[in-house]
Amino acid sequence: MSSEAVPRISFVGAGPGAPDLITLRGAQRLAGAAVVVWASSLVPEALLAHADPAAAVYDSAGMTLEDVLGVYEANPDAPIVRLHSGDPSLYGAIQEQIDWCVLHQRAFEIVPGVSSLSAAAAALGRELTIPRVSQSVVVSRLATRTAASMPEGERLAAFAATGCTLAVFLSAAQPEALQTELLADPSAYRPDTPAAIVIRASWPDERVIHTELGRLAADLRQSGATTTTLVLVGDALVTEAPRSHLYSPAFAHGRRRRSRPGSTVGRPAGRLRRRG
Repeated sequence: MSSEAVPRISFVGAGPGAPDLITLRGAQRLAGAAVVVWASSLVPEALLAHADPAAAVYDSAGMTLEDVLGVYEANPDAPIVRLHSGDPSLYGAIQEQIDWCVLHQRAFEIVPGVSSLSAAAAALGRELTIPRVSQSVVVSRLATRTAASMPEGERLAAFAATGCTLAVFLSAAQPEALQTELLADPSAYRPDTPAAIVIRASWPDERVIHTELGRLAADLRQSGATTTTLVLVGDALVTEAPRSHLYSPAFAHGRRRRSRPGSTVGRPAGRLRRRG
């Protein structure tokens, strides 16, 4: 990030869709922007309610990178918000824009957003990291039209070999290829491994489809969803969680001693004291 005190271009994570899931900082940046660039195909128009009505708004759905950079170049002194879906660090295509900012000495910042992965887990009502079941969440995608972008060794089957919780972005348009890859050797998944299809997480028309890996392609095809869809796979989606060590009376850490029978540890501590 540039060392200037006031960033001029803010790459803001809009969150997964619901207008109130944008961060306070993101909403503040939108309110203070003179120029907003957003993608109507990925970000609900309701998010623009946070923006100044007088701001110039550009829809990037039909724009190229050069078009977007042209907006930046034409507004050198204006506070600009580039509104990205979810969190901009995940499939946000912001690095090439950041590189442009660095090359042209334009001040910028990145405002994190709530990922659709977080919204999908909330819609499922599940923790994705269950002790002794899965302690890793891998975010990846199927190599399809942009297969050249996929590094060697990052096939979905390679990640599936660990049995981790796998979150698959940008892959709903290829249901059969996705299911085949997830079950391909050396995958540790089985046809009965739990899976979930979360469509437009946190949007008003959100849909959640609980399924198994062996039925994933059929259920995806039947849903008709090809975009704004996240597929989650792994035993953590249904397995009952064993008791966590974190809150076990026998587990001590820097904030809590190991408790003993009759101990007052864990009893209400009363009202929080105000500082100052």
